[in-house]
Amino acid sequence: MKRFCVLLLWCLLTAAGLFAQVNDLQLAQQYTMNGEAQKAFDIYQKLYKQDNENYYSYYVNSLIGLKKFDEAESITKKLQRKHPNDYQYTITLGRIYREEGNNSKADEVYDNLIKNLPPDQALISSLATGFYQAENTDYAIKIFLQGRKLLKNDRLYSLELISLYRFKRDNVALTNEYVNFLPENPGYLNQAENTLSTVYNDDKDYNYLKTELLKRIQKDPDATVYADLLTWQYLQQKQFGLALNQALALSRRIDDKGSSIYDLCRTLIGNGAYDEAIRGYEFIIEHSTKTDPFYIPSKIDILDAKNIKITSGKFTQADLTGLEQDYINLLNEFGRNASTAFAMQRLANLEAFKLHNLIKAKELLEEAINIQLIRPNLLAQCKLDLGDIYLMSNQPWDATLIYGQVEKANPGTAIGQEAQYRNAKLAYYTGDFNWAKGQLDVLKAATSQLIANDALNLSLLISDNITFDTTGAALKMYARADLLIFKQQPEKALLTLDSIAKKYPNNPLDDDIMMSKARIYIQQQDYQAAITSLKTIAELHSYSLWADDANFMLGDIYENKLNDKVQAKSYYQKIITNYPGSLWINEARKRFRILRGDQPDTSS
Repeated sequence: MKRFCVLLLWCLLTAAGLFAQVNDLQLAQQYTMNGEAQKAFDIYQKLYKQDNENYYSYYVNSLIGLKKFDEAESITKKLQRKHPNDYQYTITLGRIYREEGNNSKADEVYDNLIKNLPPDQALISSLATGFYQAENTDYAIKIFLQGRKLLKNDRLYSLELISLYRFKRDNVALTNEYVNFLPENPGYLNQAENTLSTVYNDDKDYNYLKTELLKRIQKDPDATVYADLLTWQYLQQKQFGLALNQALALSRRIDDKGSSIYDLCRTLIGNGAYDEAIRGYEFIIEHSTKTDPFYIPSKIDILDAKNIKITSGKFTQADLTGLEQDYINLLNEFGRNASTAFAMQRLANLEAFKLHNLIKAKELLEEAINIQLIRPNLLAQCKLDLGDIYLMSNQPWDATLIYGQVEKANPGTAIGQEAQYRNAKLAYYTGDFNWAKGQLDVLKAATSQLIANDALNLSLLISDNITFDTTGAALKMYARADLLIFKQQPEKALLTLDSIAKKYPNNPLDDDIMMSKARIYIQQQDYQAAITSLKTIAELHSYSLWADDANFMLGDIYENKLNDKVQAKSYYQKIITNYPGSLWINEARKRFRILRGDQPDTSS
């Protein structure tokens, strides 16, 4: 019984002591956070005297922080002698010398450690981690590299070294490590691409990667991951033709019937490389059959690529008729049914807006609408397009009826709100401004941000101009020009826009006219003319509704069309400084930082 009481008393005293130490440690850490280093030191010193090893790291860090290097060195060497195989004390000793400014002595300690490193894989990893935690990335790398030599395995520690090289932004070493690592670990290709895209600074880095990959491909042509990474490298440098050529060569070699090309084609379209995308789709179609999974999608997507290419810039009549025939061939091959109704819709739009054949467009849409089992959303979209054809055919009553049908059948949905917006815009085109404004004011709360913004802008346009001129004469002329733009008759629209100021001098539509002209010029790829119009808005109408849009569009033209990064950066800066409430603010800030050369955060 007496022994039990003594043991119980000892346990209680020990627990009380431990509890007191925990409280003291928390208090010291709070002092440290508050910047009261001396108070924290006094407690750490007391705790260290009570338990050298458990409180060593706290105490030695406090000593280093207060520049008490002799004491830090003394206690570290004492524990190093006591535990010669515990390398944390060696790492800390080198850190003390480095903090003291004695780098040569620190290097001597570290080099001696590396020289006597045992061939123990786990220990090597632990040591390197210790150096990294001590903020000594260089020696963490040296430990891993020495470990590879000792263990006679150049594939060890690849992911650890990749992380360290990324942290150091040693792009050459990072590139080499990935190039060595990927052949046996192709599943890491996406990670490699994402990492390299965040750390590479310029073409010099990409060119180094290209050189290394070409060397490796010559030595090991069967390592397809090299070809995939080289294709990615060409894409990053916007060398789209070379990217496609590389991918096609690989596809031929592995005989995958073009399946590896399909996703690349979509990437090419996203970058505006329509010719290369079309060539890729042609390769898939040529090297596969109807039973292969990418044959039919490629037959469809090649038409989309041609459509986008033709309708996004300058084109000839031959381009249009060629695309028309491609759609007809597709419908002849696969029939006119629920699966091909989308092609009928796109052909109808081509007929209406580019070939100006409204009768053919109307017939196609009416046929598509009557197809059994057509998808509801596509059916609604075909009806909206048919309403547009009625509008272009000067049948506004038929247009408003069919818009109303879609709105009624799809209440509260994006397609229903789009129908309501088109009805409001029809009223605007025909000069019924009060009714149009009433509908637009409702749509300002639309769930679709795009529709809500468009409704707000058009509502403000109407209210600003019918307040200034209750007859709305100038606005009616502007609306006619707007309708000509919708009909894709740009030359007629420009003539009408230029006539407004002559017929109605001193009207408040000047900035709206300039914005409409700028958009026409951009579509025609006449960027200098677009710049002139946009600068008029930015400089003479800096408080107008279109001012932030004009500055952003100028930045975009200079950055992506004229490759003038300095000018682009200046216009993005104006949005950040002068228009903090703009819808473009986040995108402008992002682009400005990239052009300024800010590096992405790679801490994660």
